[in-house]
Amino acid sequence: MSLPQPLIRFAVQDDDDALSRLDRDTWSYLHAVKPPEQPPYPPFFTERFGPRDHLVAELDGRVVGYIRLGRPTSLAANAHVSQVQGLAVADSARGRGLGRTLLRAAVEQARQQGSRRITLRVLGHNTPARKLYEAEGFVIEGVLPGEFLLDGAYVDDVLMGQELHPGARRSAAARDS
Repeated sequence: MSLPQPLIRFAVQDDDDALSRLDRDTWSYLHAVKPPEQPPYPPFFTERFGPRDHLVAELDGRVVGYIRLGRPTSLAANAHVSQVQGLAVADSARGRGLGRTLLRAAVEQARQQGSRRITLRVLGHNTPARKLYEAEGFVIEGVLPGEFLLDGAYVDDVLMGQELHPGARRSAAARDS
């Protein structure tokens, strides 16, 4: 018997409470550098990141995961880069490939938006996430050693990325030859 497939869709304003609750329920120093907010909880959607910046995974009418896709900065000089800026899957839905499904949907969305690259940051000790990203074509492009002090331990900030269009990146040496 196969498991039902998740519906992947853009978030809508009515998802705010469910996404806020999901963020709090899945919080851990394994993947987050800031403790969750305390009541009263702020809205999940902000001026910077609204519903259209989030893809959600829905199973049986319940939001069980999301991925946030944004721009690393507001600079025109890197408007060609999309960045994964959040990913969460409910504990009850883990082990079904939802993280991978959401990541693939975000990569496709970045392509459709015309991005040439997609990047993300992941904590060095988050081995499951790093393995997922590597399996999906992300490569380590930099490491900031001991960037965060989390729960009494210094943790690296690992920068990963991938090109979205074959041949999109040419080195300066290749251009100059």
